[in-house]
Amino acid sequence: MSSLSTTRRSAVAIPALAAVLALSACSPAAEAPSAGTLNVVTTTTQLADFAHQIGGDDISLTSLLAAGASAHHFDPSPKELVALSQADVLIVNGAELEGFIDSAIEASGFAGELVTAADGIDLAEAKEITAEGEHEVEAGGGEAAEHEHDHADHDHAEHGSGGHDHAADEAAGHEHAEDASAGHDDHAEHDHDHGDVNPHLWTSPRYASAMAGEVARGLAKADPEHAADYRERASAYEAELAELDAWVGAQFERVPAAERVLVSGHDSLRYYLHDYGIAYAGAIMPSFEDNAEPSAAELDALTAKITERGVRAIFVESSMSPKLAQTIAREAGITVVDSEALYADSLGPAGSGAETYVAATVHNTQVILEAWGHTPDAVPQGLGAAS
Repeated sequence: MSSLSTTRRSAVAIPALAAVLALSACSPAAEAPSAGTLNVVTTTTQLADFAHQIGGDDISLTSLLAAGASAHHFDPSPKELVALSQADVLIVNGAELEGFIDSAIEASGFAGELVTAADGIDLAEAKEITAEGEHEVEAGGGEAAEHEHDHADHDHAEHGSGGHDHAADEAAGHEHAEDASAGHDDHAEHDHDHGDVNPHLWTSPRYASAMAGEVARGLAKADPEHAADYRERASAYEAELAELDAWVGAQFERVPAAERVLVSGHDSLRYYLHDYGIAYAGAIMPSFEDNAEPSAAELDALTAKITERGVRAIFVESSMSPKLAQTIAREAGITVVDSEALYADSLGPAGSGAETYVAATVHNTQVILEAWGHTPDAVPQGLGAAS
């Protein structure tokens, strides 16, 4: 497994966390894992949904992050550390998203199977897409059609995994990251270069499919007794994600390229924009993170670019305050979409209609299209509903 970056590690000291963990383990708030099921902990809400779709009733699931929370500025609570200490499997995003996780693993004493969902993706390709988007912003963009994604010819399974043939891997008995069977101590042997990769990999349904495949392999390895069930559910879920990808692509293909220009709260939708031929004009927060501080000069430059590119709306992610976006929108004379926020860093809470990854992606697509003055097609049966 890949080692996780400590460049944005939580400032909480390891000894202090360990002491809190010891006290919390004796408190009524520390809940024991369900007997007879694989005890799985995930970091993000998206990963929790992937694990739920694939694990079904064979796992007991805990998400460290709640709906609306962001991994960019998260510190685990004592209860969350206790859950981690009791986990058989920990599923993380990787790609330097979870700056808190190394500290949490060490403090909790977690020694189970570590599954890094980003390992299912071709991170070299993701790095190229990240750099491509940054160049687009610096150069003032270009026609969105240059990045048109041909869904009619797209081989979802092949490209979603970055070119890996996972069926062949399984047939050959391939064990992805064999060191995980001994815990997380040997990650360094499989270190990947995650530098300069936007960590919001899941925003592309084809990348989400590859991440879900990695989750399925991790669960199957940790629980061989139910491996066939995990693979069967994963196959069905990946088919659903392929249908989602095709539907989203069809919606944006009807929008003229010149109108497909987006500004968001922070740089959270890079892979989604790339896959569907949407030009990226920039973000309010000049970072992958949603808690960065833009300078006055950066805000002025973004306002000028909004006017230059004919941007029709600013979209705010659910994990962010809309105040800066509202100010910029007033100055630029455009709409800010904040009452129906985009779900990027987190899925939505119960009742939001965005409780699952599929539903959140459908929601985001509908909100963007409607703000651009286009009516999306009816959602195919089975897509968009929380499950």
